Amino acid sequence: MSNDWQRFFTADRPHAVRRGRGPGDRSLIVVESEDGPRLSLWEAGSGTVRPLSEVTSGDLVQAVLSSDGGQILALHDDNGSEVGHVHATGLDNDDSRDLTPDLPPYVLRGIDVAGRADRTVITCAAEDGFSLWLLSTDGSAGPELLFRSPHEAWNGLVSTDGTRASVDTTDHNPGVRRFAVTVIDTATGEVLDRLTDGPEAPVRGVRFSPVPGDDRILVATERTGFARPCVWHPGRGTRVDIDAPELEGDLVPLDWSDDATRILAVHVDAGIHRVMEADLESGTLRPLDHPPGAYFEPDVANAHLHLWASHYGPGSTVRLLHQRFDSPLRVLHTTGPDSAAVPVLFPQLDLDGVPFTSNPVRSTDGTYVQLWWARPRHAKAPGPLILNLHGGPNMVSVDSYDPAAQAWLDNGVAYASLNYRGSVTFGRRFREGFMPAIGDRELEDIEAAVRWLVAEGVADPDKVFVTGASYGGFLSLLSMGRLPGLFAGALAHVPIADWLTGYEDMNPALRAAWSSFFGAKPEDGLERFVRASPITYVADVVAPVWINQATHDTRTPPKQVRRYEEALRAAGGDVVVDWYSGGHETTGRVKALAEQSRMLGLVQAALRQQPWSQGVL
Repeated sequence: MSNDWQRFFTADRPHAVRRGRGPGDRSLIVVESEDGPRLSLWEAGSGTVRPLSEVTSGDLVQAVLSSDGGQILALHDDNGSEVGHVHATGLDNDDSRDLTPDLPPYVLRGIDVAGRADRTVITCAAEDGFSLWLLSTDGSAGPELLFRSPHEAWNGLVSTDGTRASVDTTDHNPGVRRFAVTVIDTATGEVLDRLTDGPEAPVRGVRFSPVPGDDRILVATERTGFARPCVWHPGRGTRVDIDAPELEGDLVPLDWSDDATRILAVHVDAGIHRVMEADLESGTLRPLDHPPGAYFEPDVANAHLHLWASHYGPGSTVRLLHQRFDSPLRVLHTTGPDSAAVPVLFPQLDLDGVPFTSNPVRSTDGTYVQLWWARPRHAKAPGPLILNLHGGPNMVSVDSYDPAAQAWLDNGVAYASLNYRGSVTFGRRFREGFMPAIGDRELEDIEAAVRWLVAEGVADPDKVFVTGASYGGFLSLLSMGRLPGLFAGALAHVPIADWLTGYEDMNPALRAAWSSFFGAKPEDGLERFVRASPITYVADVVAPVWINQATHDTRTPPKQVRRYEEALRAAGGDVVVDWYSGGHETTGRVKALAEQSRMLGLVQAALRQQPWSQGVL
């Protein structure tokens, strides 16, 4: 086996470019390094990029710049556990200061910085519920509690002048993840207003106006069943909705211009991204010129709405963050609908990768799901295939760079990634279509995808493997027991294998979410949790299983994986668990390369009909 595939991992791989909220034009760049993410500071005006080599601590993937641009704000936790405190760290040293020293450890579910004031808001999930805190990064004041609730509350935002904050809340509809946006006076803690479109249609905050003194908020609404931008003025009770009835699918708002006259949004139709701009003064909505690819990636469990997202620069500048399955993130610059997109940061690397195709696939009940797929460049007959299932569930597989996908293709293995029911950007009905019978609809979609790939001559039906991380790992294991014989093996990263044991140990931010997804807590809906647990079906597993599990994971805790391993082995199953020190989101090139090499060896062994538990190198 050649090692040429390693080039897809060793190439520069930016994670995100996140513009600072303060004066000037500074952006924080997050790039994958040998042992994890590293930060650089981009001064766009001068065109300089300065590595922040001394800043090495904290969850750097979700880090932000302070309002003065002189500090990094990030969660510091224990070995990737995602439970800790937000620290402020200077750009030129790794000396950090805990901004919430007297708070119990928490999970971060939102962080935002005021552009013209030393104010930051963080949204925390802990044993005592969900809370929104106002922080001063210069140490002049201690944390101030703005909001607390026993019900899910995420995505806190702060106005440019620091006088208002918002948080996405569920107090109006407890136990169901359909948010309303609640606005709070940061001086008094008084709730000033709340925007809800009723119990069926969630509303989520995106960003306060960049103009000081302007209290309007850009939000995403789903009155139509699909995401649409809306500019809401709390207190006045006025709103401007961009309904775009001519568009099928979601129109996801990302940002608004520095003068608050234009909105940047991405139209997503069957997984395909089209960047658009809305002029608030004229009411027009127009597409921007850009190459095919992905321009943002949602992440339900992030401290931000998106892992990375296109956004505005100064004046009329739009910065398009562009990726494809075969091309890492780069930044394109455009100045309007008639302006061609010009590269300004990170060249487009020619890695000789394979582009992906998007196809609709009809599931069992007639619902169409979206599938990304590619076959090895010189493949002439059906062969082995990896079916990837993304995490979440309220996440999505977009046309973004995937070194693992390219590595499989480079080794003669076809690759597909499925947006099963539960995925976002396909409308509310699709996103909620997996509840409350967790796993049932997803398995129907998985089986339909495999049938389609076999019928199209992409995959040999006896050589299809399933993989995924987190919820995708859970679905991989569930498929092995409830769809026996469909897959030749499962490669599961940090999965849920036993919902009952996992629920006891997982962090509190997730307990509330899973109760809403299942429609009950375990004590009230035991049968649902048992039915959804892969451990329930170990006696039916007929193909080998590999699990890659972290020791400090608080989303998919270690204990439930150990129980599954013991149960599957006792049932005579072929199971291997590899443990690593870290948490749910542990990263780094060295680790990623090792994992890919391990998976390549496992698949080759399975194709030789060699049991994995006999010790595959």
